[in-house]
Amino acid sequence: MLRGLYTAASGMISQQRRHDTVTNNISNINTLGFKQTNAVTRSFPEMMLSLTGAGSENFTKVGKLTNGVFAEESLSVHLQGDLMQTNNSSDFALISNIEMDGLSFDASGKSVGQGGEVIFQPQAFFTIQDQNGEVRYTRGGKFTLTEEGFLMSSDGSNVLGTDGQPIQMPAGVGLSSLIFTNDQRFIDANGQDIGVQLLISRIDNPNMLEREGNGSFRFATEDGEAVAIAPDDRVEVRQGYVERSNVDAAQAAVDLMSALRAYEANQKVIQFYDQSLSKAVNDVGRV
Repeated sequence: MLRGLYTAASGMISQQRRHDTVTNNISNINTLGFKQTNAVTRSFPEMMLSLTGAGSENFTKVGKLTNGVFAEESLSVHLQGDLMQTNNSSDFALISNIEMDGLSFDASGKSVGQGGEVIFQPQAFFTIQDQNGEVRYTRGGKFTLTEEGFLMSSDGSNVLGTDGQPIQMPAGVGLSSLIFTNDQRFIDANGQDIGVQLLISRIDNPNMLEREGNGSFRFATEDGEAVAIAPDDRVEVRQGYVERSNVDAAQAAVDLMSALRAYEANQKVIQFYDQSLSKAVNDVGRV
């Protein structure tokens, strides 16, 4: 069994997955609210090599033999993206820094509990409803107002209010004539509440979400649950701004080159095995 051949092949497959992930991140640098994805790889269990003696029960340990790696999963990194000012009254950006008692999160939004479990920082999302009536979540806050007064996301989904219904402004009322308050309500110039409040959903484990197009997410399982943000959650909504992608272009270029070089290195190992097997078949066996 040619273990080196299978190890190199598994390395090529995992680096191909990493390459695809990085290129997808790069292609979405200009997608508003996009959250980059990291490919997570894990090694196969190592094998312990030992020398054995005839008729002896004593073993001399030689070392460990690795059996390659595999692409286990892809994780979204829900770090805050930079805000870009547009001065457009229908544009909104979320600033989310939700805290949990007794926990501190690292730069990637992870914390390790006392029992060793990994805990992810809760995140806030705009809540939208697609054309099939399914609830989705997004950080892309570039909205538009239709002639009927419905607030729509960039992909044509309805933006939901705290009543769970699509937001519809009163007839003849535009966003430019309204004031957006700290509790996500809209009031007119006279301070009168028009009865519309933007629904901002809190998701305690954002990695339970899976991606859909245009930077939107949905729960991967039916038991996923989102709740409206609480007043003491550190979440702010800014009107006239949009959140940009959190992809670091320079780091993505470095990761892309690293994946390509690792792929080529494993490819050369396989080419070496191919040449060796070719000689074994065509030359060594020749009498």
